[in-house]
Amino acid sequence: MGSKKVDVMLGFLGFMLLDGLLVCMAIRNIKYYDFVVQETNFTKLCSTKSMLTVNGSFPGPTIAVHKGDIIYVNVHNQGNYGFTIHWHGVKQPRNPWSDGPENITQCPIQPGKNFTYEVIFTTEEGTLWWHAHSDWTRATVHGAIVILPAAGTTYPYPTPYSQQTLVIASWFKGDVKAIIDEALATGGDPNISDAYTINGQPGDLYPCSNETTFHLLVEYGKTYLLRIINAVMNEEQFFGIANHSLTVVGQDGAYLKPITTDYIMITPGQTMDVLVTANQAPSYYYMSSNPFFDSVAPFDNTTSTAILQYKGNFTRPSSIPFPTLPSITNDSAASNFTTRLRSLASKNHPVNVPKNITQHLYITISVNELPCANASCAGPNGDRLAASLNNVSFVTPDIDILEAYYRSLTGVFDEDFPSFPPNFFNFTGDTTNVSVFTATGTKVKMLNYGDAVEIVFQGTNIGAAENHPMHVHGNSFYVVGNGTGNFNNLTDPLSYNLIDPPELNTVGVPKNGWVAIRFFANNPGVWFIHCHLERHASWGMDTVLIVKNGKTKATSLRSPPAYMPPCS
Repeated sequence: MGSKKVDVMLGFLGFMLLDGLLVCMAIRNIKYYDFVVQETNFTKLCSTKSMLTVNGSFPGPTIAVHKGDIIYVNVHNQGNYGFTIHWHGVKQPRNPWSDGPENITQCPIQPGKNFTYEVIFTTEEGTLWWHAHSDWTRATVHGAIVILPAAGTTYPYPTPYSQQTLVIASWFKGDVKAIIDEALATGGDPNISDAYTINGQPGDLYPCSNETTFHLLVEYGKTYLLRIINAVMNEEQFFGIANHSLTVVGQDGAYLKPITTDYIMITPGQTMDVLVTANQAPSYYYMSSNPFFDSVAPFDNTTSTAILQYKGNFTRPSSIPFPTLPSITNDSAASNFTTRLRSLASKNHPVNVPKNITQHLYITISVNELPCANASCAGPNGDRLAASLNNVSFVTPDIDILEAYYRSLTGVFDEDFPSFPPNFFNFTGDTTNVSVFTATGTKVKMLNYGDAVEIVFQGTNIGAAENHPMHVHGNSFYVVGNGTGNFNNLTDPLSYNLIDPPELNTVGVPKNGWVAIRFFANNPGVWFIHCHLERHASWGMDTVLIVKNGKTKATSLRSPPAYMPPCS
C-alpha cells in the first residue's frame, strides 16, 4: 500500500511566514498514503529474523512530493507494540501534533490502532526522510522523502538524467527492541550492529550477501542525482564511489553551492544530494560506506558496498575497483569536507540568517553516569550509563509534553532547562577531576515567538569524547561557526559565516569542539532536540524547546486534530 490518491490541486494563493520570509505557494498538491506497520521476515547474514517494517519493505516506501505539498499518512499498527513516526526535517508549521517523537508531541499508536499524520511541506526542497521515533524502532522503520521543485520551477543545476535514493542503515541480527530494552535494564552499552546496508543490502563483504548486493545501472555520459540518507543508528559514515567524483549540491532539504569531492561524510539523520557523472570505462565500480568514529566507545567497524554498473556489453572485472575512503578515525578528513559546505544563497534560494540575537544558549554535551538502583549495573564502575545536555539527563514523561503544554497540565515538565552549563571549566581538556554524574529531569526551554536564537553546542571530554549529530525538530538552522576546543564568546563569533552558512536540520558537533547555529523561533509549538546517535538519545542526551504563541492566529499553535493516540 502506498500513495492511493495524488495531485489533488488547491488552486489558491497561500502565504506563510517562515524563517522570516513570506513564502508564496500558488498550488499545493495533496497526497494520501497508507503505511501498514507489521512484522516481516527478512534473511540477511545467513540468518532469518522477524522485524517491524512498513508495507513489508526495508527500507520503507519513498514519499515523493513537490515543494509546498501536503500529505496525509494513515499509519496502521499491526505490530506487537506501540510506536510513532517522525518526518525528519519537515518543519510542520504550527503543527507539532504530527511531528511524531514519542511522549514529546504524541503518545504511541498502539497495536490494532491507526493514526493519520498531516505532513506540511513549505520551504524544504531536496531530500529528507521519515522514521519511527520510539526507542530503537527506526532501525527498520524508515524511508526516503523526495521533495521535487515546485511546479513551474526547476533545479538550480542542470537537470540530471535520472535519480536514485541510497539509504545507508544498520543491520542487527538480534531484535532491536530487545537490544535496547536489555541495555536500559542493565545500565550498560547496547550491542553494536552486525552490518551496514545500502538500500537494504549489506553488500559483497559480508557473508551470504553477494547475491543481493544493490546495483545502480547507469549509462555512459549521463549524470545522476543520488539522494543519500544516513539512517544508521550510531555511527557517522564516509561514502564514495570508485574512480568517480561526487558533486554535492544539497543537504537536509536545502541547496548548497556545488563542491566536488572524492568522498562525503554524513552523520546519522543527515541527507545529501550528490551528482555523479558516468564518465569512466563501462564496467563495475564499488560504492562503499564505512564508519567515521573516533572514540573509545564500541562501534560497528564494517563496510557496506553497492555496485555502480554501466549498461552495455563488457566483461565483468575479476577485481572490482574500490573507493579510497578516509580512515575511520580521520577527524581532519571529516572536518575538511564539512567546512566546505555553503548555502546556495541565490536570488531564488536566499538565506535569512539572524543577526541580532535575542536568545543565547550554550549547551554542553556529555556522556555521563547515574547511580545504580540495584547492587550493580553494567556501566562503568557498576553505575548506569547516561548522557546529558547542560548536565541534565532528560527523563521522558508518561504524558506527552505537547498535550500537557496545550492543556496547561502541571507536573509533566519543568520550564527551567538551563541556558548555560552549571559550571564552566576546560570542557575539552583533562576532566579526570570532574564528576561524571549528572542531574535528571524533564526540563524544557521556553522561547518567545520571533526570538532570534543562537545555540552553541559544546562537546566535552566527560565520560567519553565523541562526535554528536544534533537534530532540532520544527526548524532548520544556519551553521554559522564551528571549531575545536572550548568556544570563546569574545573571539569565535568574529569568524562566523553570516553570508552563506549551510542550512541544516542535523549538525555534527565535532569531538572536542563546538558548533554554533542560528534560527528564528517562529514556529509555535513543542520541538524536540536530541543527539541522533540512538544510544545517546536513549541515555538522555535530549531536551525540548517550546516556542510560545505569537499575537495572531496565524502565529499561534494550531488546535489538535479530532483524534490523537491516547496515553495509557
